[in-house]
Amino acid sequence: MATAQHPSPTLRPGVQPLRAGQGYSFLLRKLHSLLGIIPIGAFLLEHLLSNFEALKGPIAYGAQVKFLNSLPLVRVLEWVFIFLPLLYHGLYGVYIWLRGKSNIVYYPWAGNWMYIAQRYTGLIALVYIAQHVYRQRFTGVSLPDNPYYAFHKVQVELSNPWMLAIYAIAMIAVCWHFAYGIWLFAAKWGITPGEVARKRFGYACAAFGVLLCIMGLASIWAFIEPKYQNAPENPAPATSYLAAPLSLADPTVFSTC
Repeated sequence: MATAQHPSPTLRPGVQPLRAGQGYSFLLRKLHSLLGIIPIGAFLLEHLLSNFEALKGPIAYGAQVKFLNSLPLVRVLEWVFIFLPLLYHGLYGVYIWLRGKSNIVYYPWAGNWMYIAQRYTGLIALVYIAQHVYRQRFTGVSLPDNPYYAFHKVQVELSNPWMLAIYAIAMIAVCWHFAYGIWLFAAKWGITPGEVARKRFGYACAAFGVLLCIMGLASIWAFIEPKYQNAPENPAPATSYLAAPLSLADPTVFSTC
């Protein structure tokens, strides 16, 4: 019995077949991964180090806020290197999550657990950052204009037990998301080829994430510890007349009692 022979489809010269991970989706995912490290990851490290100044007290924390807001073109830097990258990384991350499947019920392996944890911690981080920026930046006293009110403003917010719990949970989620994100970035960009390299780098990322989490939780403790409970709203250091330069034209310079 003869069978019909169907000619195999041919491609025109110069046209490659479509494969997974090519096209605009590939570029958008690469950009999403890159922005998670630079500049968002770099900003997270700076933010944790800045908040660590709270352990030194309200004046040191206010001085750090004042320094950051005195940088040249600071508002342009905020939008270009913080707000816009955060919006893209967060919203595209939600898009990836909605289109992906973890199969955690049928394949409860470590990789699937990491996948689902990365998505949920990212969502927690996105919601937390949105409310944190709104409450600290756009409500109440303006911290760019009154940087020494910063400690008191955060302190009042953390006096609410629910907000304190939210801050603690969000800190753990953010540090986990960033640490595992570094591991994913290295794997996706070919920095850690091979299972052995990825396993070893995974231990390093885990240790780094724990260190960041300890720093973040210690900073939260600085705002609620009894040592600074009675700190003034505006602990700005007063300018002493001894620090002012003396002028020979001032008749009080050579006055005597």
